[in-house]
Amino acid sequence: MLTITLLSSSQVKVVATVYNAVPAQTNSDPSHTASMFKLDLSNPYKHKIIAVSRDLLKEYPMHTKVLIEGTSYDGIYTVEDKMNKRYENRIDILINQDMQIGKWNNVVITKIN
Repeated sequence: MLTITLLSSSQVKVVATVYNAVPAQTNSDPSHTASMFKLDLSNPYKHKIIAVSRDLLKEYPMHTKVLIEGTSYDGIYTVEDKMNKRYENRIDILINQDMQIGKWNNVVITKIN
């Protein structure tokens, strides 16, 4: 059973991972997110985009700005993508292919808009 730890009405603890804008990690069109945001494939990290698991989309819908704390990539990001339905209580940070991969538990995301 899924347990989501709510810290406040605008914060939640999640597992955070990273992904690249490549067909093996997205869909057949890695140049666009689920919200149809057009990525610069030479530097997708510059957009500061995250994908959220579908259970988080109600609280963190597309275009929501969030503060991420507890990863190597902390900062302000925009929700522009959604994860595969098999994931719950998780975010995925879009990074460039030459950046360090990682997985972090107990990451706090805070809605800021």
